[in-house]
This record gives sequence, structure tokens and C-alpha cells, in this order.
Amino acid sequence: MVDKKNIIKLKNISFSYPDSYQKGPSLNGTDVKVLNDLSFELNANDKIGMIAPNGSGKTTLLHIIMGLCQPDCGVVELFGEKLTKEKEFALYRPKIGLMFQDSDDQLFNPYVIDDIAFGPLNLGFSQKEALIIAREILSDLGIEDLENSIVHKLSGGQKRLVALATVLAMKPEALLLDEPTAGLDMEVKTRIEGILKNLDIAFLVVAHDFNFLKSISSRIISMTEGKVLMDDQIHIHQHEHIHKYGHDPHTHV
Repeated sequence: MVDKKNIIKLKNISFSYPDSYQKGPSLNGTDVKVLNDLSFELNANDKIGMIAPNGSGKTTLLHIIMGLCQPDCGVVELFGEKLTKEKEFALYRPKIGLMFQDSDDQLFNPYVIDDIAFGPLNLGFSQKEALIIAREILSDLGIEDLENSIVHKLSGGQKRLVALATVLAMKPEALLLDEPTAGLDMEVKTRIEGILKNLDIAFLVVAHDFNFLKSISSRIISMTEGKVLMDDQIHIHQHEHIHKYGHDPHTHV
């Protein structure tokens, strides 16, 4: 793969949810704009982390890339091809693995091995070949003991690892990961961190854990007002502070 090969290019993307969807504050009954003239690129071998407040449009951005949401305006290009129709996106989805924020949205077969083999089967591999691929991925991730486990009985961390396995079994050229470590204990976070460090494909990882993103990424970007902020436009830092609302959940932007 050529280092500068363009995998994802978004140009001047805008997207709004209907006001009734309430993705953001109501604006006199009008639609709520989530993405606003947004542009973004992911090239081969890019390792990009994204950190931004809830509601800033991170998940919507990933869904736009995969054709799960249609932008109000702008251009989506995957591997140099401008895409607008569902059948066009369907051709490229196997090349870009999307890991959903909720593993239950990704896992639907009764047994782990069936979930992981599902992707290769849909790519045209035989049952035998798909099982070989699935078992290789399980071994690579160190979760081969889960092969015959019942999916709905898995812990949250185990489900997250299996969801990642289903994506990697497709042999994608890039990954989009939506909060892969949210709510996980340190052991599983460390395992996912190690997996991503050893991947030789491009990825965009959305997370709230700055230390995790710093460990796996070569660049960290953010989002505000529906736009992507690049490295030279942001300054992300950790800090300690004391104020009277310290015990209550709150957000700093």
C-alpha cells in the first residue's frame, strides 16, 4: 500500500437531524445542524485519534463516512471514488471496518465463532475458509477461549473484543472505532491498546480517554461547531481543578 494513498476524503459536509430527533438544542423548531461544512481526510498509515465533547458529531461523522447517514451537502470519497448511493457505499464498506459504540449493535449471532465468521462468509469465502479466518483472529486477539461462547452471556469487555474481531476478520484497509474502550476495565483497555499499536492499517479512533489516544495515535484531532479541528488548531491538556460542583457530573470544552 502506498503511504499517501487516500482512503477517506470528506469535503464541505453538512448534516442536520430533524428537530424532533433532538440531537441538540432546539432552534425555534428548525433542524439541528450537527456537521457544518466539515472536511476531513484519512490516508494510508494514518493513526488518528479524535477527542471531543458528547454531542459534537463524532459518531455522526463515522456514519457519514460509511453511508449510514446521507449528508445534506458535501462530498464523500472513499479510495478516490465519489459516493452518493447505497449500492456504491456497499461496495466499499468491507474495506473500512466500523466498530460501533455499542457492541450489541454489532453482534447478532448466538455464538462468538459465528459472529466472526459472518463477515468472511459474506465476502465469498467458504464455510471452512471463514472458520479458519475467524480462528486466526481469535488467536491474534488472545481470545480463542471464547470461540464457542454464547454472545449474550459475555461481559462488556469480552463483547468489545469480539466486536473488534468481527471487524478485523474482514481484512479491512482502515478502521473506524467509536469509543472502543468506554466503560472497560484497565485490563481490557490495555489489551485493545496493544492490538491497535500492532496494526499496520490506517485508523480513526474516537474516544474520551486522552492517554489511550496518545498511546495509539500519531495525531489527535477534535471537533467543535460541526467542524474538525486539526493538530495545529487545538491544545489538549490534562488538569486538576477544584470548584463547588466537583462532585457532580460536568463537562469542560
